[in-house]
Amino acid sequence: MRALQRLIQCRVLLLTICAAGIGGTFQFGYNLSIISAPTLHIQEFTNQTWQARTGQPLPDRLVLLVWSLIVSLYPLGGLFGALLAGPLAVMLGRKKSLLVNNIFVVAAAILFGFSHRAGSFEMIMLGRLLMGVSAGVSMNIQPMYLGESAPKEFRGAVAMTSATFAALGIVMGQVVGLRELLGGPQAWPLLLASCLVPGVLQLASLPLLPESPRYLLIDRGDTEGCLKALQRLRGTEDLAQELAELEEECTACQGLRAHRPWELFQDGTLRRQVMSLVVLSAAMELCGNDSMYAYASSVFREAGVPQEKVQYAIIGTGCCELFTAFVSCMIIERVGRRVLLIGGYCLMTCWGSIFTVALGLQGSFPWTPYLAMACIFAFILSFVIGPAGVTGILATELFDQMARPAAYMVSGALMWTMLFLVGLGFPFIMEGLSYFLYLPFLVVCVCGAIYTGFFLPETKGKTFQEISEELHRLNFSRSSQGPAWRGPEVIQSTEL
Repeated sequence: MRALQRLIQCRVLLLTICAAGIGGTFQFGYNLSIISAPTLHIQEFTNQTWQARTGQPLPDRLVLLVWSLIVSLYPLGGLFGALLAGPLAVMLGRKKSLLVNNIFVVAAAILFGFSHRAGSFEMIMLGRLLMGVSAGVSMNIQPMYLGESAPKEFRGAVAMTSATFAALGIVMGQVVGLRELLGGPQAWPLLLASCLVPGVLQLASLPLLPESPRYLLIDRGDTEGCLKALQRLRGTEDLAQELAELEEECTACQGLRAHRPWELFQDGTLRRQVMSLVVLSAAMELCGNDSMYAYASSVFREAGVPQEKVQYAIIGTGCCELFTAFVSCMIIERVGRRVLLIGGYCLMTCWGSIFTVALGLQGSFPWTPYLAMACIFAFILSFVIGPAGVTGILATELFDQMARPAAYMVSGALMWTMLFLVGLGFPFIMEGLSYFLYLPFLVVCVCGAIYTGFFLPETKGKTFQEISEELHRLNFSRSSQGPAWRGPEVIQSTEL
């Protein structure tokens, strides 16, 4: 509670969280959810456009192929964005990268808005690709920016707001996509183009807020700029101790340059960090949460929810996800990262198992649809309370200033690739395993919990320097000889 009071006192930090989030992970969640509402309208538009060009309708299988491309180009763009985020973060800084990222948003909004008038479904495809690039950049740089700007007492809570804004974006996308608002047959170009609004809000607010103090001091050697940013972010607090910690971290990084992504895998001092990042990032995307949403509509209908009311029930899942993300922000500094991750994966294993049983008993008992519906809510909430938020913090806390941008490139590329592959392979898993389709996802959840329990160190309340020293000891705990820790030198080069 005292940490929350301190956060409220730091009004500039709160504004920074909101400005970074509204044009960052909010955009990711928003564009992930709004594409569901106009599905039939865009498919019809695609068929009409083709018929106007050639005089013949497009076969149904090709309409479905075009629609699949429109959907899948978003994670493909996210992969490109994740690879672009590291160089941007190093060359432009965290804040400027988020601002420049809105170029993709503006271009995509223009393509969406004029696609119907131009009679071009290709403009929709290109717009989705650009929005994916924007999401890939922001999902990497936003937690990096916020994690570096927050004090250690609630660094986890501040970085977890990325998950909160993603959940908020999903809910807002579901609401705006209602048939009564912009989900109708005539308004879908405006629905897709509405991504411009969060981008404009960020462009109007973020330039007024400070850059990451760590980036200014360690990457740019700007001591005066770092002090000014800290003073604005912390209010009237005594900054001597925090500034000393930053100077110590800067000394440890002196003479070094930013890592390239492949160098992370070659550096023995980063072995445990890279393994944790790869395993837990992959587990977050392979745990089955996105697939649970794919089942939601049919389960709600089986439970007796009228077809026209299913969309409101799905909004209910989004609201629960948002509430749980907010609760996670409040408790992460009290219980720690490991507890949330282990608890989240264990609960997901439990609810996924019950969901499998409910699917197997479907039709045998009248209460099984209600049990399956409850499992969907519980599974999604368990995902949000642990893996959804904590996994995004790992690259910030486990890696130092020189390795952090490359770490986000690796984790972002991995997560977007996994998201694409799960979306591609889930229909085949559903067809092949039938009621037991969740067994592979349950294995992933169990592995995620076991790995976290045995190999992931707790980082709650520790400075970046303390975390680096602990990980160095863990990496060479069994080695009689290992490189000495560079203790307490401005960076000669920040080339990625």
